[in-house]
Amino acid sequence: MTPEIRKLVAVEEETWIEGFKPASQPWRMFAVAAVVRNPWAGRYVEDLTPEIQAFGPVIGELLTDRITRLAGGADAIEAYGKAAVAGLDGEIEHASGLIHTLRFGNHYRQAVGAKSYLAFTNTRGPANAPIAVPLMDINDAGRRSHYLTVQFAIPDAPRSDEIVVVLGGATGGRPHHRIGDRYKDLEAMGHDVDNPASV
Repeated sequence: MTPEIRKLVAVEEETWIEGFKPASQPWRMFAVAAVVRNPWAGRYVEDLTPEIQAFGPVIGELLTDRITRLAGGADAIEAYGKAAVAGLDGEIEHASGLIHTLRFGNHYRQAVGAKSYLAFTNTRGPANAPIAVPLMDINDAGRRSHYLTVQFAIPDAPRSDEIVVVLGGATGGRPHHRIGDRYKDLEAMGHDVDNPASV
């Protein structure tokens, strides 16, 4: 059992001036997407496990290879995330199933040496639906400079029986970030900086 991939799509933007001020170096954000036939489209399936386990490693390895090449190497990626959009004959659960499995995400996580979880969205929509891939620092979930979003759309995808599966990345944070990070807020509010979950 292998995924039926209709096409791959790559998007990239390189920002030289942000907020009316030149960046010290160009800021790059990018994403790669696989348009995959939804094996569960148009019907209710109780057990999604066989397809998740079969498809996850294939799509995860393929997209990880593509995005690290697009970035110029895995070590160039400082922020990362993932997304999936199910077509209208699919469920949100189908989109979730293909990206919320370690068989998919661990390819990317291990390639970039990440400690943080992969930020995500999972949605449903027609062809040309907005795709938003939230990003965060690969090692520090509280580093707000790397809270980013890659946005794009694919004019002919997802078809009703497809799922668009996406990995996103960035070579750095916002060029002129100046809102501090989560830890400064915690400290100012008198919370335990070493255990943000205690809040």
